[in-house]
Amino acid sequence: MRRELRGHDGITLVADVRGAADAPPVVLAHGGGQTRRAWGRTGERLARAGYLALSLDLRGHGESDWAPDGRYGVADIAPDAVAVAGQLERRPVWVGASLGGLMGLVAASSTDPPPFRALVLVDIAPRIELEGVRRIFAFMSAYPDGFTSVEEAADAVARYLPHRPRPRDLSGLRKNLRRRPDGRLVWHWDPRLLEQTREEFDREVVHFYGAARALRLPTLVVRGRRSDVLSEEGARELVALVPGAEFVDVSDAHHMVAGDDNDAFSAAVVAFIQALPDQS
Repeated sequence: MRRELRGHDGITLVADVRGAADAPPVVLAHGGGQTRRAWGRTGERLARAGYLALSLDLRGHGESDWAPDGRYGVADIAPDAVAVAGQLERRPVWVGASLGGLMGLVAASSTDPPPFRALVLVDIAPRIELEGVRRIFAFMSAYPDGFTSVEEAADAVARYLPHRPRPRDLSGLRKNLRRRPDGRLVWHWDPRLLEQTREEFDREVVHFYGAARALRLPTLVVRGRRSDVLSEEGARELVALVPGAEFVDVSDAHHMVAGDDNDAFSAAVVAFIQALPDQS
């Protein structure tokens, strides 16, 4: 089921919802340049386990509104996480990959009491490997004029993710593209996402460390063992900063853990949530 939610400044955010309406909620927040479609199988697994899974398009992505001011720094989008949590019947577990994880980390320490009852950070921490981040941004900025067909986009993804088999069914990829007035297909996100400067990012890193030190929620860090964005040292540094935090290394996964090994990833997330002390 499609649901519309409000961002912190009133913009519309779109989510796919799976599970019973009165079940404990879990919000799934994707990484930069992705859409809510990245969480389909995880959302289904959570629904089967008895949870209400909301896969969210972040602002500037998918069907959600673009930021009127064009700003997409973590500090700019983290208030959306607080706003979304406040529209649910109960405090959710926030599961955030990459950008979605950083906004959850910052949001979790921004209010008292916290907006979430637990936090899952997927292949992200204050300390990240810049070479891996550069590779992501290089891919995101490599096709400013888009593609003539879904097949052409699939070829580009296959070159970027050579460890994954090229899918035969391209309907899922089509949902991550939008058609411009000139007929070309471009990625379904605001191109202004790429405009954040290195200086702004460096300032935010200081904020990420402060947010981690202030975090007082049950926290799970999930890393792809083959990731070039989050090293094992970076993951363990975060775990050491957060009292009681847990760590899972998914052996066959790269940075996009849920897409690389969804069975192992979803099992780890469900087990973590089921072990939480309460469902309030």
